[in-house]
Amino acid sequence: MYIPKYFKVSDAEEIWEFVQKHSFGTIVSTKQGKPIATHLPFGFSKKGDDYFITGHMAYGNPQWRTLQACENVLVMFQEPHAYVSSSWYSHENVPTWNYQAVHMNGKASILEKDELIEDLTVLLQKYEQHRENPVLWDKLSTELLQNELKGIVGFKIKVEEIQAAYKLSQNRNDLDYANIIEKLKDEGNANSVQVAEEMEKNSEMKQRKGI
Repeated sequence: MYIPKYFKVSDAEEIWEFVQKHSFGTIVSTKQGKPIATHLPFGFSKKGDDYFITGHMAYGNPQWRTLQACENVLVMFQEPHAYVSSSWYSHENVPTWNYQAVHMNGKASILEKDELIEDLTVLLQKYEQHRENPVLWDKLSTELLQNELKGIVGFKIKVEEIQAAYKLSQNRNDLDYANIIEKLKDEGNANSVQVAEEMEKNSEMKQRKGI
């Protein structure tokens, strides 16, 4: 991923927090030289200094058969994003797009059944435990679970490289930066508002650090 210096993020903990918050991503591998991709929710864990991504896909999805064969697979996370009009600048320029994106590369392996069950249990807890009638692993019938397990394949990726870009108008002057935030809030859509909020957080962090 091409990342200009203004937008590069290198804090591993900050990046790890981002992908856990925006955990629906895209896994890319290759089959006979052709890229193939699947959009999935992912799980995350850390053991010592090592980071791991976990997930599962349908047994009928041919991509899982490529995971171990590939020397390296790519997982991409992106959210939020918004169009930025150059009419919001104090000088002539061209429009652009603000976004946050993370790419993680690593070697994949297939999960054993007990590892897959553990991963699915954690995944259900993450998305169900706060609900009025949570659908948790131990609340589902054994028959249903065994049937569902036959239809999916779990995998784990040891993260070997991380690239993160937060393109949030950091290269703009203070006046334009503040105006972009206000204009994004006025756009009336969730993505634009989220980008504005991330820009505000970025500005507050710089002030705390005295940058």
